Amino acid sequence: MFAVVERLFRHAVYELRGGFLVRPLVIQAVIGSFGLALPLVHDKVPSVDAWIEQLPVLAPHDPAAAAGVFAAVIGAMMTVVSIVLSVLLVAITLASIQFSPRILAAFVEDRPSQRTIGIFLGTFTYCLFAYPSARAVPPTTPAIAVLGAMVLALTCTVALVGFVHHIARSINVNFITERIACETERVIDATTPELRSRDPVGGGQPAPRFDGPVIRATRSGYIRYVDADRLRSIAKGAGLALAVERRVGHFVAEGVPFLRLSKPTNLDGVDETAILATIDLGPVRTMEQDVEFGLLQLVDIALKAISPAVNDPSTAINCIDQLSRILVRVASRAPARAKFFDPPGVVRVVLPELPFSRLVEVAFEQIVHYGKGDLAVSIRVQRAFADIAASTTDSGVVATVCECAERAAAQCIASLPEAGGRAIAERLAAVQAACGRLAEAFPDRT
Repeated sequence: MFAVVERLFRHAVYELRGGFLVRPLVIQAVIGSFGLALPLVHDKVPSVDAWIEQLPVLAPHDPAAAAGVFAAVIGAMMTVVSIVLSVLLVAITLASIQFSPRILAAFVEDRPSQRTIGIFLGTFTYCLFAYPSARAVPPTTPAIAVLGAMVLALTCTVALVGFVHHIARSINVNFITERIACETERVIDATTPELRSRDPVGGGQPAPRFDGPVIRATRSGYIRYVDADRLRSIAKGAGLALAVERRVGHFVAEGVPFLRLSKPTNLDGVDETAILATIDLGPVRTMEQDVEFGLLQLVDIALKAISPAVNDPSTAINCIDQLSRILVRVASRAPARAKFFDPPGVVRVVLPELPFSRLVEVAFEQIVHYGKGDLAVSIRVQRAFADIAASTTDSGVVATVCECAERAAAQCIASLPEAGGRAIAERLAAVQAACGRLAEAFPDRT
């Protein structure tokens, strides 16, 4: 039961931290609390209140004027919040239609938008709480609270201008692809924190035979997160090893084999609920541990850009640049751990591997297929292959890149005019030369 609650809490934290709920409400609560506190300062610190009342421009001198300030800010804030939400909804809709519906999470997780909404809601709450402190009987003018309302109103004015500027930039495809690439790089750094070694350590002990019973999925969904450390602890406590059948990002249907045990055992002695709780399933893929999903978002934008209905190769080229940037980062990192040991030398958990060749195929296979008739797009793909090959010393990565470059070049040469085919052949030669130079520099790795 504890494992299930922990999984639900972790997923709720991940979802709420990026939505229009937690951060705006926290900002609203913080600012709104001053609406309750500052009127008390009026009674406790009369000297400060008297000093503020000497400012004829900033502080009204009668309760009716103070109440009018609060009422004006309250009405204005609700109008502005409606405008902000409308603008945000239009931007999200345009981005979904023009680029890809899978990038909506980036807009929902946009912190400047969350802060802007929180500031407006906080100003509204502040004035609403401070409004009763402006009393006619006995005459009470909370000068400190009124000054705070004026400062917040000016802050909201600046925030509104900044929000409009930010939204105008956010719907620019270059900023969208940059944001996706940065988020994907953060996932790469979290899942593969170690740099790739020039002399990598061997694979270690082989995985045991998983000829025991299987644990089937109790619900359907995409694998979004695997808590390998907790899974290892459970496997050690049960004295066996566990193999996860699907990797992060794969869809699992209810009832299909999900995990497999290393030895025949009675499942009555295994806490299936605790084991399944270490793997989070959901209706949509997320960027918690899914590097492949980041690539797919960029590929979606590129494919829509090179479609005949849009015909925007510049956007596709921008996506190819960001894809190469991500793959360069992946090539510099050691592969994610596929085996977890406890104690050392005893395999407890085996996860499906995500080979580098799969990431290269996801990044470029569809773009090459649908953009092979565009010379600019085809040339940029070859340049991306050259950049990836030149950034690593791993012979396996270099061989994969070179093979993919040759396949892509063959498709493009067959679809382009003779002059375009020669240009692609020259680019392919540059990729092969980069691979050859690496082979000469590191002969022990080829």
